[in-house]
Amino acid sequence: MRAEIITIGDELLIGQVVDTNSAWMAQRLNEQGIELYRITSVHDDKAQIIDALDAAFNEVDIVLTTGGLGPTKDDITKQVLCDYFHTHLIEDTRVRTHIEELYRDRPDVLNRLTATQWQVPACAEILENRVGSAPLMVFKKDDKLLITMPGVPYEMKIAMEEQILPFIESKVESQKSKAIIHKTLQVTGIAESSLAILLEDFENRMPSSLHLAYLPKDGVIRLRLSSYGDMTEEEVTRWFDELKQLTADYLIADTDEPLEVIVGNVLKAKGMTISTAESCTGGKLASLLNKHAGSSAFYWGSVISYDNSVKVQVLGVPAELIEKYGVVSEEVVRVMAQSVRKLTNTTCSIATSGIAGPSGGSKTKPVGTVWMAWDTPKGTFAECFHLGKLREQVTDRACQKALIGLLKHI
Repeated sequence: MRAEIITIGDELLIGQVVDTNSAWMAQRLNEQGIELYRITSVHDDKAQIIDALDAAFNEVDIVLTTGGLGPTKDDITKQVLCDYFHTHLIEDTRVRTHIEELYRDRPDVLNRLTATQWQVPACAEILENRVGSAPLMVFKKDDKLLITMPGVPYEMKIAMEEQILPFIESKVESQKSKAIIHKTLQVTGIAESSLAILLEDFENRMPSSLHLAYLPKDGVIRLRLSSYGDMTEEEVTRWFDELKQLTADYLIADTDEPLEVIVGNVLKAKGMTISTAESCTGGKLASLLNKHAGSSAFYWGSVISYDNSVKVQVLGVPAELIEKYGVVSEEVVRVMAQSVRKLTNTTCSIATSGIAGPSGGSKTKPVGTVWMAWDTPKGTFAECFHLGKLREQVTDRACQKALIGLLKHI
């Protein structure tokens, strides 16, 4: 079974809003054994929406739309769908009751525009949107389905989890594809081309029903092994286990979790805690470490020592050390890491200091130079990296290097 996602909204096509919905939806659909055929984005324009629907129904079994369901004039999706399915709007008393209860403590919101939200196409089956006012609508065209959702990410996710995916499961179980299986591991410390040479024989022996993808980013290469319904879980697992053995010298994880989650899991398993002293990364590393639920078990705090005065006054870096070696130096990051670990009383710490650019570099320390240190029960370790010329690239790569280094040293 195949699906297409159609995202509706001018804001997506002028770059004002980034479409994070589609990636999340694609992952959940794959988990349900539904292959995502295509993602299409269109303006709030009747002709574009209709063209996209026609193209989708020609190719897929399920069409999922997000956006364009609000009460304002620019949100036209509901009326376009009435025209597309040759129907009209009617009042849905269940939706009205829900909206009135939703805004019971905000009577100013219950106005004539909000009232349009409980007007729904007569031919649509309505599913509950527990956290929003836009109803979830299901349309049938021959043996195919169109399901509409709001574009607000948290509303869409709750709708998918609580209503849409169970609805699809109940309606189309007999038509679903065989299991789509993805297994991912992550490696570091090897170039992509060298990794491909290492795995050349493995890939030559793989059955045609398996596909191996290389996904490099900021010093980490994800290897995704995929089967689209032609192999059992056990068969794919045997190949995946061999892949792990072949990459054992470079392996950092056999899951597709973000690096900061992998680090957090290792810290929790070892009963360790972490703090950071950041200069060039400006708190980005701290943000990663406390990004996910449960981070309080291992992340205790940070000092964002962007200015030298903070390094000296808070972290106790001797001014003469900075004067002699420069702020971007092994000597300085070692003291930063040791000091923040002592200040926070953590098991280990990370310090970063570098030149993110676009200015500030020199012949001996060009833009992209980053020194970092890790202070652990095994000792203090420092390393210098050259991470590119673009500011965001440098800071992103520095955070990745810092987390990879922590895994190495603990």
